[in-house]
Amino acid sequence: MIVEHLNLVDFRNYATADLTLHRGPNVLVGSNGQGKTNLAEAIVFLATLGSHRVSSDAPMVKDAQEFAVIRARLAHGERKVLVEVQLNRQGSNKARINGSPSKTNELPRYAHVVLFAPEDLQIVRGDPSSRRRFADQMLIQRTPRMAGVIADYERVLRQRTALLKSARARGVRGEGLSTLDVWDDKLIALGSEIIHARLRLAADLQGPVAEAYAAIAGADHRPQLEWALSARGADPEEDDDEPDAESDARGEIADQFRAALQAKRSKEIERGLTLVGPHRDDLILRVRDLPVKGYASHGESWSVALALRLASAELLRAESPAGDPVLILDDVFAELDADRRQRLAALTAGYEQVIVTAAVEADIPEPLHRHVVRISAGTISDDRESEGDPDA
Repeated sequence: MIVEHLNLVDFRNYATADLTLHRGPNVLVGSNGQGKTNLAEAIVFLATLGSHRVSSDAPMVKDAQEFAVIRARLAHGERKVLVEVQLNRQGSNKARINGSPSKTNELPRYAHVVLFAPEDLQIVRGDPSSRRRFADQMLIQRTPRMAGVIADYERVLRQRTALLKSARARGVRGEGLSTLDVWDDKLIALGSEIIHARLRLAADLQGPVAEAYAAIAGADHRPQLEWALSARGADPEEDDDEPDAESDARGEIADQFRAALQAKRSKEIERGLTLVGPHRDDLILRVRDLPVKGYASHGESWSVALALRLASAELLRAESPAGDPVLILDDVFAELDADRRQRLAALTAGYEQVIVTAAVEADIPEPLHRHVVRISAGTISDDRESEGDPDA
């Protein structure tokens, strides 16, 4: 899959923007704050229904506007698909595919993107929410219907937590809150599906992550991925993050989930919080048998972060009938030493389409230094077009 053309309306700093992209490497060059990352963010949204920079959609809408539009023409071999999403400052977003109204969670069926960004360091060094977001965006790309499952889980979680807070305010004891059972059933059904999909993802990424890490770092530090599940007694949000190596069968997960909810009901009412579920879990990352967070060096941490993204790309490449995902390397070369720059460039240059953003053009290794687009104060200028390149 490649993105042939991107059109934006009232997105971030762009009143309007049109960007033509080509197969192979594409380089977006501009000083910091000019809008190159905004272009990358728009493409990523079509694939993941979220931003790698903010947790809500409103900041992506240009100031004083009520909505923004992201529109892209995608090529799947000889087939062309026009996808569009309207991001509303208030209310639900709207989507269109080939001009016809569609559900927004259908967009990831057509747009497959893997983003590398400086924020990726937070996946390995940040709090558990960063790792959960990484995993869930991959779940949506692998199985687009998971967007609906995750959204439904978050809705049920909000309603259940509101009931807990109300019970706490009224002084209700655990056994006096029978209405919670209905929400437990819904939470367990949706949450177990998410947990099962996350466990499968970690298992499927294990081999590709080890290979990618060795290729980037030039060393085998035995990277490992394992989930610490609150349904099995771990509580990563309370710094108890030891994984439990039990079966990942969905039925067993649901039984463990229910037992954990029952065991913690009184504590949940006391605190007004839902303390069990995928929203409390953590993906534990290790190198050299030690947790990356707190033990790995800066270089090792970057190698793990890059390996996670490369492994994700390889997984999508292997599974998707649409071909390679689009790789976006957003300002990452400025963060890497010369050796890792060359290794990353060599590993990514063979994808159908690569989009690189950089503030300093000299940071981009030669294998990726192709079709250059310059961004300045929201204005896009294409070197090929300005030079009259016949291939533009």
